[in-house]
Amino acid sequence: MLDKNCVELSLRHQCKLLGISRSGIYYNPPGEALNDDKLSLLRVVDEIYTRHPSFGTRQMASYMRTQGYAVEREQIRWVYKRLGLRSLAPGPHTSRPNPEHVIYPYLLRGVAITRVNQVWSTDITYIRLQRGFVYLMAIIDWYSRYVLDWQLSTSLAADFCIETLERVLAQSKCEIFNTDQGAQFTSKEFTGLLNAQGIRISMDGKGRALDNVFVERPHQGLRNDRIPALVYAGKQ
Repeated sequence: MLDKNCVELSLRHQCKLLGISRSGIYYNPPGEALNDDKLSLLRVVDEIYTRHPSFGTRQMASYMRTQGYAVEREQIRWVYKRLGLRSLAPGPHTSRPNPEHVIYPYLLRGVAITRVNQVWSTDITYIRLQRGFVYLMAIIDWYSRYVLDWQLSTSLAADFCIETLERVLAQSKCEIFNTDQGAQFTSKEFTGLLNAQGIRISMDGKGRALDNVFVERPHQGLRNDRIPALVYAGKQ
C-alpha cells in the first residue's frame, strides 16, 4: 500500500518498488469527477478548439455566447486547464513553466535535420473519449518522423513522461532533445535523464507554438481523425 506521507521514500520511488505507474494513483473513476454538464462543456469546447486553435479563453467564451451557450470565462479557463489547451496564436503567456525549474535555450533554429537520432522531440496532447479524457505523451524522431514510444495518463503529473523517456533511452539516444517549457519537461528528473546521457536539451521559446511542429502534427491528426473514428465506431 502506498504511503503518501512517507518521508523516507517518495511516491515515485514507492511506485517503482511496487512495479506500478504513479499516474494510476491519480485516476478518478468515470463519472466521479465530472457531472453531465461539465462533460458536455468539455466536449463542446474541444470541438470548437479543434476548428479554432487560436482561440484563447476570452475569445472562446465570447464565441460560445454568440452560439447560444451561457458560459463565463472562468468556466472556459477550467476547461483549458483540464484539457491542457492553450491558444496557438503568438502572444504572451502561452507557456507557463515552473519558475523554479531551469529553462534551456532553443537550439534548432536554422539547423539542418539530416539523420536519424539527431533530434528527438516530445509533447503532450489529450485524447477525448466518450466518458472522459486521457493525456498522451509521445517521443518522435525528427528525421524519420517515427514515434519511438508513447504513454497515456489520466493526470498531468510528470511521471508518465519520465517513464516514457526512460524506456526510449534504454534502447538508444539522440544528440538533441527538444520540448516545450511545460513543467513535466523542465523537471529535474526529466532533464536529469537527458543530462546523464550527454544529450543537449532544447526548449521552445514562449509563444513559439511552431518550434515543436513535428510532434504536434501527428498529435493533431490523432486527435482529429484516428481517435474520433474509433470512438464513434464503439472501439475505444
